[in-house]
Amino acid sequence: MLQRAQNISVGFLVSFIGSVPLGYLNLAGLEIYSRSGLHHLILFLSGVVFVETFVIYFTLLFAKRLVKNTKLMKIIDLFAVVFMFVLAYLFYSNSHYTSGSNDKLNSYLMYSPFVIGVILNCFNFLQLPFWTSWNLYLINAKYITTEKKLKYYYIAGTLAGVFSGMLSLILILQTLFQKTNSFSKYVMPVFIPLFFSIMGSIQVFKVYKKYFKSTALES
Repeated sequence: MLQRAQNISVGFLVSFIGSVPLGYLNLAGLEIYSRSGLHHLILFLSGVVFVETFVIYFTLLFAKRLVKNTKLMKIIDLFAVVFMFVLAYLFYSNSHYTSGSNDKLNSYLMYSPFVIGVILNCFNFLQLPFWTSWNLYLINAKYITTEKKLKYYYIAGTLAGVFSGMLSLILILQTLFQKTNSFSKYVMPVFIPLFFSIMGSIQVFKVYKKYFKSTALES
């Protein structure tokens, strides 16, 4: 019983904190909530959690193998760098075409929020190294136990953490934007591109430190 509670609480804490920098998923959820309400936001988050279930489960099972596959991890990390800077450019460029981007966004919102959540989370490549490293660390440090059915308690805790973490952040951001209308007009053209540029720069530093720094020192 104690181990079940520990698995749930550890999973919840890690995923709750980890859901904060999910980037474009939180921004998409914020847009859906502001335009379509809480019901559609919950459907969107359910789609995100649906994909997250498989990601967490398989990274939990194959954490050690994935870490050892340096070529695959390197490709994922490099692709994440490109992806962050592409997102920064897209948000910056679309901010100059407000009416056109609004029409495009409205056409996207015609689809089920659940489907939008599933599709967008499938492009969340940063979650693979995130969950692989965390799961491996938690197992090796014996913070969680994955024997038999105990791993499912950990997964349940992580899914609850992702859902509640994203929901809390989106509700807080919506409240802040409503109170500061003068600030909200700078979100699309300035702050969101800047956010993704910073995330991309951090990822560049991580990739360099992880794959290229040792090679440069040896040469």
